[in-house]
Amino acid sequence: MPKYLTVASYTAEGAKGLLKEGGTARRAVAEKMIKGLGGKLESFYFAFGDNDAYVISEGPDNVTAAAMSLAISASGAIRTKTVVLLTPEEMDQASKKSVKFRPPGV
Repeated sequence: MPKYLTVASYTAEGAKGLLKEGGTARRAVAEKMIKGLGGKLESFYFAFGDNDAYVISEGPDNVTAAAMSLAISASGAIRTKTVVLLTPEEMDQASKKSVKFRPPGV
C-alpha cells in the first residue's frame, strides 16, 4: 500500500477545537477516518512551528488520499499538504526507468 506524509496546520477555529478535544481525540478521529477508507495510521505527531501535526499513513491509492485531503480542507479547520512517500526499492525502480528529457534552451 502507498504511504503518505500529511503535514497539517490548524486554523484559529481548528486550534479552538484541538484545545477543547485534546490531541488523543484528534488522533483517534484521524485513525478512524483512515481505517474507514481501507488504510492504516502509522504515526501521528504534534509539533512546534509553522506546522502543527505530522501524520504518516498507508492508503489504498492516491485517489483515496486526495479524497481525505479534500474532506479535511473543506472543513476549514485544518490546512494540509500530502506527500507521497517512496521506499528505497521504489527509488531503485525509478532510477532504472529510461526517461527522454530535454532541459529548456538546450
